[in-house]
Amino acid sequence: MLENLGRGLSNLVKRLVTSTSIDKKAVEEILQDLKKTLLQSDVDIKLTDELVKNVRKKCLEEKIPAGLTLREHVLKVIYKELVNFLGENPSELIGKKKIMFVGLFGSGKTTTIAKLAKYFRKQGLRPALVCCDLHRPAAPEQLQELAKQINAPFFVGEDPYLSAKNGLEKFKNYDAIIFDTAGRNALDKKLADELKKLGEIIKPEEVLLVIPADLGKVARVQSEEFHKLANITGVIITKMDGTAKAGGALVGTSVTGAKVKFIGTGEKLEDFEVYNPERFVSRLLGLGDLQTLLEKAKEAEFKPEKIEKVIEGRFNLQDFQEQIESMQKMGPLKQITKMIPGLGMMKLPEELLELQQEKMKNYKHIIQSMTKEEKENPEVISASRIKRIARGSGRPESEVRELLTQYSKTKKFMRKLGGKAGLERGAFKQLAKRFGFKL
Repeated sequence: MLENLGRGLSNLVKRLVTSTSIDKKAVEEILQDLKKTLLQSDVDIKLTDELVKNVRKKCLEEKIPAGLTLREHVLKVIYKELVNFLGENPSELIGKKKIMFVGLFGSGKTTTIAKLAKYFRKQGLRPALVCCDLHRPAAPEQLQELAKQINAPFFVGEDPYLSAKNGLEKFKNYDAIIFDTAGRNALDKKLADELKKLGEIIKPEEVLLVIPADLGKVARVQSEEFHKLANITGVIITKMDGTAKAGGALVGTSVTGAKVKFIGTGEKLEDFEVYNPERFVSRLLGLGDLQTLLEKAKEAEFKPEKIEKVIEGRFNLQDFQEQIESMQKMGPLKQITKMIPGLGMMKLPEELLELQQEKMKNYKHIIQSMTKEEKENPEVISASRIKRIARGSGRPESEVRELLTQYSKTKKFMRKLGGKAGLERGAFKQLAKRFGFKL
């Protein structure tokens, strides 16, 4: 997520924390790097200059609060300004009855509707889906199939307007009615007129604009135009997992005055989270986001005793397999590591972060072919045992060795972190405690 921006910002924080001394000259260098990082992530130059100007003024012109060093003050200011820059407070949709989705062609709007409906169901609400997109071939079929997957009712009429009118009546007793409209360029007059008319029929309490992260700076123009057409009340950023230029989309949408409410972090219906600026910026800076991590762990039904064994590096191969499977339910491993304080600044084994679902299935078969002794004490696995395990699992010997290597690397890495105590101490944690970061 936001690879370039996150890497650049976490490197700045690492410099702040590890430098032997921080003076005004060092702060100026950091501000120049901050500006460069934001511009490379497609953030508008005017907004970038404004943010850097605010940080400079508070760091170098205003009095440092009592109890903070210049180093700590600079980090706190950068954190707070980025939070303000990206929206300040999280925003919810619970309690909104009629929700209309708008967005560009190919923005991931229809899938995002299903993600939101699934999110509502997790909150104990009853959502219903209405298709008002009769322009794109197979659009109704796609939304209907997604509705089946999340066990939500679906309706489509003979034209967009009948869909809206009849859908309102059919689902009037549901907690939330979500309307899918045709993907369009905001400057397309015919579709723009249709969108205006649909708004008059539905009278939505929320109009959500779906913007793909890879839109970059163009997000600003499109957001302005959609806002004129439909009075945007909230924004959802999709495709956050596949671009380095999401900074432009995040900031560009601010022109509507509407907050980013959710972000899509992958292709699965589970890859969806409430946008919380404080947590999001904490991740970008490499300071972690334990609150979101714990929420995801709860949803994935992690067993506390198993988590502790993994953190302390005391796990065996059976534990390893169970925790990897649970982590996959939480989302891509690359994203999960960003939620652990300090981990975003460390060079993690790329092969560990890029393990694919299919490979995990193979690993499961391999582990199931092992004896109880081998699972509990992998060090006893010799060349002859590798051959037997490979035959039993139907996988090549090279893959058995690869699993053992990954297991060993992961165990060493967790021990290197220092276990639970290691996560609760150190420079990053101490800095966080001093000025209220929620790590």
